[in-house]
Amino acid sequence: MGSVSGVDNHLGKNNPLRQSEQEEQQQQQKDKLSPHVKRILVVDDDPDITFTFKNGLEEENVTSGYKVSFQAFTYNNPLLALAEFKTNFYDLLLIDVNMPKLNGFELSEKILELDLNVRICYISAGEMNIEALREQYKSLSLGCFITKPVTVENLVRRVKAELE
Repeated sequence: MGSVSGVDNHLGKNNPLRQSEQEEQQQQQKDKLSPHVKRILVVDDDPDITFTFKNGLEEENVTSGYKVSFQAFTYNNPLLALAEFKTNFYDLLLIDVNMPKLNGFELSEKILELDLNVRICYISAGEMNIEALREQYKSLSLGCFITKPVTVENLVRRVKAELE
């Protein structure tokens, strides 16, 4: 890892802007050094689920011999997830179907307006009538569904399968 160039020296050592730039540069360098990092966006209104999914996916980096590691980004508010969405950044989105303010399908439609290449897996607490949903949300590819509750092992297995 390199240091920040001398161009930024006029900013104070404790300047929040400089720290933010340094953190971003460090992350970019880490990403360059780790081309096998897959970024997963998890959007679910239940904080326990996002916490569990994030920890489970990132723990897989430590316990598995899998050559790809996961970095999970979580949101409990679909509107905030949409507002902060980064195009061409995520490898897979895990989106809860039933959320207040904006359901998972509506969120997906809005995200696909920003990034057509994103892959999406839907999370649902119950069985879904896939054919009815396909008719209602014609613009979406409704292939991947993960039913809650799901074990971390099954979640990781499904995520790996979607990314291969």
